[in-house]
Amino acid sequence: MPRTKKEHFYFGLMTCLGMVVCMTFYNLLTNGLIATISLKGILLQLIQIFITAALLELFIVGPVAKRIALSLPYDKSKKVYVILSLAFFMVTGMVLFMSLYGLGAAYVSNRLVGESLIESYFSLVFKNFIFAFPLQLIVVGPLVRYLFNKFVKDKRRIAESMS
Repeated sequence: MPRTKKEHFYFGLMTCLGMVVCMTFYNLLTNGLIATISLKGILLQLIQIFITAALLELFIVGPVAKRIALSLPYDKSKKVYVILSLAFFMVTGMVLFMSLYGLGAAYVSNRLVGESLIESYFSLVFKNFIFAFPLQLIVVGPLVRYLFNKFVKDKRRIAESMS
């Protein structure tokens, strides 16, 4: 797990990138838009969404989720409890905000004609959460922890052994 602010930054961006890529394709597929958008359009959306999600994760959701998760009364010496707690609050916060982003995008592109904004928002939150939470726990979280340990922590170990 990250120890320094720089490592937290890298870890957050790696997690954010994995979740953004997976969630973008999930939403394109579930809304039947994957065949209607060009590759260039998808890449532009990925960049836009990544920047938005990264800023949210780094400055709003991440700090709040961490504060809430670590303030709960559970055994923090058990790494699995910390991971589950952080994942739950991070995913919840990001789904709530990024579903607003998706709702705004749908509204701007006139895909909400005749639909209630509130119903559409809660439908998006539900659809996104039921995919995002298992995705974070089973795929993205373990993959990012593995890559982080392999590349970022190995560099730290090499630097520490040289000093």
